[in-house]
Amino acid sequence: MSDSVVIIPTYNEKENIENIIRAVFGLEKPFNILVIDDGSPDGTAGIVRRLQQEFADRLFLVERSGKQGLGAAYICGFKWALERKYDFIFEMDADFSHNPNDLPKLYAACAEQGADVAIGSRYINGVNVVNWPLGRVMMSYYASVYVRFVTGMKIKDTTAGFKCYRRLVLETIELDKIHFKGYAFQIEMKFTAYKCGFKLVEIPIVFVNRVLGTSKMNTSIFGEALFGVLRLKWRSFIRQYPKAADRPG
Repeated sequence: MSDSVVIIPTYNEKENIENIIRAVFGLEKPFNILVIDDGSPDGTAGIVRRLQQEFADRLFLVERSGKQGLGAAYICGFKWALERKYDFIFEMDADFSHNPNDLPKLYAACAEQGADVAIGSRYINGVNVVNWPLGRVMMSYYASVYVRFVTGMKIKDTTAGFKCYRRLVLETIELDKIHFKGYAFQIEMKFTAYKCGFKLVEIPIVFVNRVLGTSKMNTSIFGEALFGVLRLKWRSFIRQYPKAADRPG
């Protein structure tokens, strides 16, 4: 059994899902995959079920009824992974905006180089985004600047969704207290890990806009992140965060 599982949330990703699964399984380092599908009407889950016959011990599927939000999908996946004692748990998109070839770099950062959370960062070395409209690049980049200013985190890509967590992080941060379900979920997870005293490290990646399928991003999602981070910071003044040092092991 692999010590690592890659969680891939899906909604209408029939054009990408088989290719991304085969790309991950083609890596030299073995990773398992958990797909969380929110009732995709295009048959995404059916493709995964077919592939499970080929990858019976490595490919897993949780099917949920209807769109319940990115954050809710990942929380579901995290709990699934913790129950099965995976040591390293990854977040990754299905649409190849995150390159599967970068998974071993994120793994090495946590397994060998002392990171608790490894973040695939678009902005640690300039702006490494391909095929995004300039307006979206600027919105994303300055959203991260804003989040750094409000939260005090020294992270260049605060909204990144390509990450590796050591199991201890997800055991510690009280997943049921994560409030946001959309884009702001990514900020809240990093901020909570940071407040718990974990070591967050950014690993440079190149983010490539999807070629196939339809983006789920819109300006209201950015709005949630911008206003949500203020609520997140306000709550941090009264919340007692569990500390990494308090956990056994």
